[in-house]
Amino acid sequence: MSSAAKAQSLLHDPIPVTLWRMTWPVIVGVLTLISFNLVDTFFIGLLGTDALAAVSFTFPVTFTVVSLSIGLGIGTSAVIARKRGSGLHEHARFDGMAALSVAALMAGSLALLGYLLMEPIFQALGAQQRLMPDIRAYMTPWFAGAILLVVPMVCNSVLRAAGDTRTPSLIMASGGLLNAIFDPLLIFGIGPFPELGIQGAAVASVLSWVIGSVLVLWYLNRKQLLSFQAPEGASWFRSARAILKIGLPAASANMLTPIAMAVLTAIVATYGAPAVAAFGVGTRLESLALVVVLALSMALPPLMSQNFGAAYYSRMQEAYRTAIKAVIGVQLVIYLLLAASAHYIAMAFTNDPEVARLIRLFIYIMPLSYGLQGVIILTNSSFNAVHQPMSALMLSIIRLFVMFVPLSYLGAVLADITGLFIGGVVANVITASLAWWWFNKTLQRQQEST
Repeated sequence: MSSAAKAQSLLHDPIPVTLWRMTWPVIVGVLTLISFNLVDTFFIGLLGTDALAAVSFTFPVTFTVVSLSIGLGIGTSAVIARKRGSGLHEHARFDGMAALSVAALMAGSLALLGYLLMEPIFQALGAQQRLMPDIRAYMTPWFAGAILLVVPMVCNSVLRAAGDTRTPSLIMASGGLLNAIFDPLLIFGIGPFPELGIQGAAVASVLSWVIGSVLVLWYLNRKQLLSFQAPEGASWFRSARAILKIGLPAASANMLTPIAMAVLTAIVATYGAPAVAAFGVGTRLESLALVVVLALSMALPPLMSQNFGAAYYSRMQEAYRTAIKAVIGVQLVIYLLLAASAHYIAMAFTNDPEVARLIRLFIYIMPLSYGLQGVIILTNSSFNAVHQPMSALMLSIIRLFVMFVPLSYLGAVLADITGLFIGGVVANVITASLAWWWFNKTLQRQQEST
């Protein structure tokens, strides 16, 4: 199917069929990528509890750069998809090139700042001094290659805005596979490869980003989805401003997550290295458990934005409600599977009895509310899709800093780490109810104003 035909299908084909057609390739790609990231955690876990704890401390920092990339990708997708829905295809191509340059500049600046402030950042997170050599070894090459992480992520947003979710999924899966292959070779020095230890995991990631960047740029050029030539009435500054108008609030909303995670990591650190190691494993398992939610959060916005550009509000409402029903049902099944296999999952990641106990505790409690967390995530992406980035940002602030962090801390005060997990569940219940009501009211107002 050509790019033009894919774009038209978003405006006219039945919603459930279209949403499934767009989502299943993303599920495969995200599932593969996250699975390989868990493999990454597994290999690092073989180096010992301290190595696993060190990488767990890096998660809030690395996810800050990832969140910036995701936010700029959201802005890119929303702007380009709306223009394609309005028939402005030349403007959409030029916006894609502007988005790439903006994302590379911003991610590079953030990575440089992180490198220069590495020591105070991780001290503020509560990292013990004995873990700092491992943290520095991992983060130095990671920061050096951060721009190459951004490029394929924004390029994938350009493809999704054109209705193509299959190719980005293949690119994600390929990058994850390469990372999983390079990991043991560089961590343990297999064959002609040097034994780099924990640093090898970061170098493996950078190598996979290099290959992914080359592949996706070649494909976009082949499909003529990028252009340096500004059409009449367009300029780089106008395109950048339109993308940043949505992308910066979206990036800010996404970067709130690692900030909240940093606060929780600091709280968990008071229980010792085993608790931090278990929490790090739990957060990676969470990404795997939310694979359908993550896939829908990538597939739903182009569908919403193109129909927004065409003023097809009833299709937007149907798409939103179909996605919400799907994630609640799927996450219930996933929780039952996780709870039934908690013992074996813990055994796969550690032979430390205390770490294993805390991993099981995480699994029994936190995934209970993943369906409701899915409601929040999809509502956030839907707000951005209809060019309401400040509503998405406010929802993120409410979820994380009015509900999640305070209620988790309160739970920790009342019932230690078990209470911390329960507090997170309660926060998701309250915020999901608010998100559902808020977005439906927004759609109703949009429809009444036209």
